Amino acid sequence: MNTVGLYIHIPFCKNKCFYCDFPSFSGKESLMVDYAKALSKEIDNSCQDKLISTIFIGGGTPTYLCIEGWKIIAESIKNLNFVSKDFEFTVEGNPNSFNEEQLEIFKTMGVNRISMGLQAVQEHHLKSIGRIHTIEDFKKSYIMLRENGFNNINVDLMFGLPNQTLAEWIESLEQVIELKPEHLSCYSLIIEEGTKFYNLYENESLILPNEDVERDMYAVTKDILKKNGYEQYEISNYAKKGFECKHNKIYWQLNNYVGCGSSSHSYINGIRYRNESNIEKYIGRMNESNTVVVEEFKNSEKDDIEEFMFLGLRLNDGIDIREFQHRFGVSIFDKYKDIIEKYVHMELLNLEENRLFLTSKGMEFSNQVMADFIL
Repeated sequence: MNTVGLYIHIPFCKNKCFYCDFPSFSGKESLMVDYAKALSKEIDNSCQDKLISTIFIGGGTPTYLCIEGWKIIAESIKNLNFVSKDFEFTVEGNPNSFNEEQLEIFKTMGVNRISMGLQAVQEHHLKSIGRIHTIEDFKKSYIMLRENGFNNINVDLMFGLPNQTLAEWIESLEQVIELKPEHLSCYSLIIEEGTKFYNLYENESLILPNEDVERDMYAVTKDILKKNGYEQYEISNYAKKGFECKHNKIYWQLNNYVGCGSSSHSYINGIRYRNESNIEKYIGRMNESNTVVVEEFKNSEKDDIEEFMFLGLRLNDGIDIREFQHRFGVSIFDKYKDIIEKYVHMELLNLEENRLFLTSKGMEFSNQVMADFIL
């Protein structure tokens, strides 16, 4: 039986944030129950012969899904084969979208990790990026989660926001640290095509911190979190010991995962699958033909090698050189000798005890380094 991570996509949002290019939609609430039924069917079909090592329910805003929808999904989760009873099961949510009834369902499903999107603690920044919650909403939801027994919580924060200062970013970090979450994801704002921010940026109406300020924000994040017991284990992710996100590591280590739901992607034994992204078409296809896969792509060895390198280098542990040889039957130095030597000389890469990993300075220039590993 194949061991896989399972990603489940809930595409509904109350409203779309200005920076978001994820496949999520507002104003589609009437489709929630039909979507949950189609999704449940896909989970049943896709996972019968699989051993599930982790589950991650993302979106969209999964916690915006109606209670009836959650009950339908819970029935499918019950029938899955799990690697162990204490496997990692994450649900993403927005601060003002949690309620007691929903949390009860989560507990019966086996959810043991919550990832909450905060982004900033200043109300003016929350408004300026299109968030519809307040810092007070976040704190209330956080307390509710703790009172309901959730002892593995991640908080998402974002730096490099329009008009954000270094002092404001430090304030966001410090206020969140006071609550002692087990995990923090600290992302740099990226302006993506098709978003409201992209249009503003194109019209030169978006004032972003310059590169030096953004680099300072990244550096101070590492310092502050380290002092408070959070180890960086990936470019944007920090955790207390033992609380690294196991599901995301499946992606970064190029291991097998199944994606269920509209727009979801799967990677099984070198083959990539992509699902229908239109919610109405997704429901229709699932009901009519029992399949929602619209694209199937066999990774070439070159694709797999490139992905193994630039995903693996995101992790602090980096690449296991022996694992590279085992997977691809060739030495990493046959493929990348000159590039490795170049970046070791520039002190952006370290080569140590069969591992190749970015230095602290290399993390800051990770995009430049990773781009060079594309064959």
